[in-house]
Amino acid sequence: MSNRNDFVNSLKTMTEKDLQARILEDELRIKKLKFAHAVSPLENPMSIRDVRKDLARTKTELRKKQLGAKS
Repeated sequence: MSNRNDFVNSLKTMTEKDLQARILEDELRIKKLKFAHAVSPLENPMSIRDVRKDLARTKTELRKKQLGAKS
């Protein structure tokens, strides 16, 4: 539980450019995991879900920063 909180807190300190780079990295990681899972089953297929959720959290934080900057 605290690991997720640490992740969210680290996102809050990142700049918009850093968040966008993180989004690109996570999207690429999801594609690689899905491909690897299609070729041979992953040891932990839940890792795809975890990365997807991290990606959503990152996108949410980026959107918050974008909206906050405009106001």
